[in-house]
Amino acid sequence: MSSWTNRFRKKSEEVESKEHGSVTTTIVPSENPSFAVSQPEKEKAPMEGNGEASSTPRESEHPTTEETKDDQANGVESEDEAQPDYISGIPLLIIIVGLCLAVLLVALDNTIIATAIPRITDDFRALDDVGWYGSSYLLTTCSFQLIFGKIYTFFPVKWVFLTAIFVFEIGSVVCGAAPNSEALIIGRAVAGMGSAGIFSGALVIVAYTVPLEKRPIYHVSWRWCFYINLPIGAVTILAILVFLKPPKQKLKTLSWKARLLQLDPVGTSAFMPGVVCLLLALQWGGTKYPWGNWRIIILFIFFGLLISLFIGIQFYLGDGATVPPRILKQRSIASATFFAFTLGASFFIIVFYLPIWFQAIKGSSATKSGIMAIPLVLALVVFSLLGGIVITVLGYYTQFAYMSVILSAVGAAMLTTFATNTGHQQWIGYQVIYGTGLGLGFQLPLMAAQTVLKLEDVAVGTVLVMFAQTFGGALFVSVGQNVFVNRLMNGIREAAPEIDPSIVLRVGATQLKAQVPPDLLDNIQSAYNIALTNTWYVSVAMSSLGIIGALGLEWKSVKGKNIQAAAV
Repeated sequence: MSSWTNRFRKKSEEVESKEHGSVTTTIVPSENPSFAVSQPEKEKAPMEGNGEASSTPRESEHPTTEETKDDQANGVESEDEAQPDYISGIPLLIIIVGLCLAVLLVALDNTIIATAIPRITDDFRALDDVGWYGSSYLLTTCSFQLIFGKIYTFFPVKWVFLTAIFVFEIGSVVCGAAPNSEALIIGRAVAGMGSAGIFSGALVIVAYTVPLEKRPIYHVSWRWCFYINLPIGAVTILAILVFLKPPKQKLKTLSWKARLLQLDPVGTSAFMPGVVCLLLALQWGGTKYPWGNWRIIILFIFFGLLISLFIGIQFYLGDGATVPPRILKQRSIASATFFAFTLGASFFIIVFYLPIWFQAIKGSSATKSGIMAIPLVLALVVFSLLGGIVITVLGYYTQFAYMSVILSAVGAAMLTTFATNTGHQQWIGYQVIYGTGLGLGFQLPLMAAQTVLKLEDVAVGTVLVMFAQTFGGALFVSVGQNVFVNRLMNGIREAAPEIDPSIVLRVGATQLKAQVPPDLLDNIQSAYNIALTNTWYVSVAMSSLGIIGALGLEWKSVKGKNIQAAAV
């Protein structure tokens, strides 16, 4: 090995990897029920069978028996059924706080690891595991979102919700105490299982309380990014356990065996291993093994077989399936699902790799990199709220889908122009453009599901678009990791052939300037910059593909529908 490599390695070994810095965790409004767009009860129009609001007012405040039967046949709730007994007073306030904290748990873990990743890679010497820190969490989240939609239908929502929080807490403990990268990945996967049930349950409970809108920002060290979930979860458990009266669920009288069969265990057993095979192939292909390696080929084959089996099971089970084909065939639902998939894929690639750029190229600390990413988050939150308000006034959301695609694609494209000498005017302005596009688009898939579907199908449609967004993130974080590692290793070989690329991968981003010899630092940073901007090209592509989903959305008004919008 050359003297450069020996000097580089010796310097690397002198750095203490057990010191823990601090990070700024910026809460991105992800899967977060933020506000309700609803009409006063006295102004609500009757719903037609296709889920549209009728323009003809009711002739009587008290519908006849025949009208009630017709409404029920069309999937419309009667007025008595549509008005649950809302909790009031102090118990309501405590439940609201508990639900806000529960949603905060999900929002926290969707992005909490982003600014902490560079520091974690320093401690664990595992830069090539960056993709798994996100994918493991998102994989289990999207896998269990579908099945939780069924569980909340056949089991009491209160106890399922509390169980989900408990599972999430276990995952957080494992992450906080993780001695190595592998343990952290396992903890993230367990936390993802719980997060799927937390958000699904929060949406159900919200229907019996009031909409929520809380988006705080926290400042902690990276291990406390996970430990902070414990007291938050404890408060939520106490509030829901003591003060929430179980909602009047119409649980079918079925045996436990029949209920379990309704959860589509065969389909789920085919889906989750299939997705794992795909993620492993994308994560290992071209980095750990060549694309033509027999392991990668077998993984792709098993993915194809298992997903084909899952699709066949869904068509065979019909309405009893995890994803009823009848709902997915609806034009707006299919389009909204694809739109959510592309938006989630684009977003998670940027949010995971932007802090690495700040720390590796600009030499920022983990804390400062979180602050430097605030323009993106602020634009996302502000325009998500403004978009919801404007949609409430206008009644239509489809035009915002077009605006979202254009702005997010342009913003992501501008991020790919980053260079080692890019100034703050550029990296602030480009983030604002991209965040604006995201904010305008995040709520639209959920609004589409609640607008075009019959009332009894809204829950399934909502979970479906949520799943698509999470799955897009899980899948393309792995794709982004593959692009990043491949481009970085090739770039280092070209820019600094004296250095073994694997050593740079083990060093991590925050220690780059401290570890690399000064005369080689510019070359290594240039390789980092090229690798990151090449990774963001994937985000540009996914944002652009969102136009397919936008074009498929029907022009239907939300007025007259009780819409609860969530900024995911």
